[in-house]
Amino acid sequence: MRFKPISAKKLTTYSIKSRKSKVNISDFAKPFLTGSTFSDFLNSLPDILAAKHIKEIASLIANARKTNKVVVAALGAHVIKVGLSPVIIDLMERGIIHAVALNGACIVHDFEIAYAGKTSEDVDAELSKGTFGMAEETGKYLNNAIKKGVKKGWGIGKSVGEMIENSNYPYKKLSILAAGVRLGIPVTVHVGVGTDIIHLHTQMDGKATGEGSYRDFKLFAGVVSKLDEGVYLNIGSAVILPEVFLKAITLVRNLGYTVQNFTTVNMDFIQHYRPLTNVVRRPTRDGTGKGYTLTGHHEIMVPLLSAAIFEELSKP
Repeated sequence: MRFKPISAKKLTTYSIKSRKSKVNISDFAKPFLTGSTFSDFLNSLPDILAAKHIKEIASLIANARKTNKVVVAALGAHVIKVGLSPVIIDLMERGIIHAVALNGACIVHDFEIAYAGKTSEDVDAELSKGTFGMAEETGKYLNNAIKKGVKKGWGIGKSVGEMIENSNYPYKKLSILAAGVRLGIPVTVHVGVGTDIIHLHTQMDGKATGEGSYRDFKLFAGVVSKLDEGVYLNIGSAVILPEVFLKAITLVRNLGYTVQNFTTVNMDFIQHYRPLTNVVRRPTRDGTGKGYTLTGHHEIMVPLLSAAIFEELSKP
């Protein structure tokens, strides 16, 4: 085969002034001035990509609050470990978050903070000694609370929340589970058996844990059934909660509930397959809703979004 160089002499061009462009200087950031307000800071952000999205998401959540639509926060344990419980509880108390879903590890850190004011052991150091996950109170109190609560007909979330709320633990006001009980907000817990340190302890009852988690799934599905025109936030759960959410969505749609027009948001510092697929893309693809991704550290992004919501709510 023989080839000849291509000549660009007859190339067709057009004026850039007539072209549609995705970036315009009207969307650019503005320098922040010392002494300015948080509202000024938000307005100084570029109206491009994630900065634009966080303002859109804050507006959607604020609108859901004003119109009494459901806002759900599904949390991975890292959200609690980086000190964000006060922010989540504040959003619950203000009536912005109407339901919370947790993975099994969350109850470990929520309890330890309420009970001892500290959490998150050094896994590397403890694992080599065979002492990782062996805190006596954590395994004993949580497993016993689950067993007692399940006997009363509760799920894991209410069982542990009641135990903490009715205790004299010095830091129980920092417990998301206790806040759920106090405020009448459902906090559900979704467990993968064998994934959490309390499953190693002698007090572990597989039957009670499975029953409690299943009850919480049914309650969670009830929350999802009312999600139309609402907002679902998946913050820091890469596997369990995205899978649980997808199953809840198909269950309620199969039962005839209309859940098509809603917003989903995945917040994490690394974007993973399951949240992107099961939270952002699949649930919203056939409706009029939209899925968003916000990438960044929880300890920065969650307070930033929370403050942006308050700014939206303060607008006349």
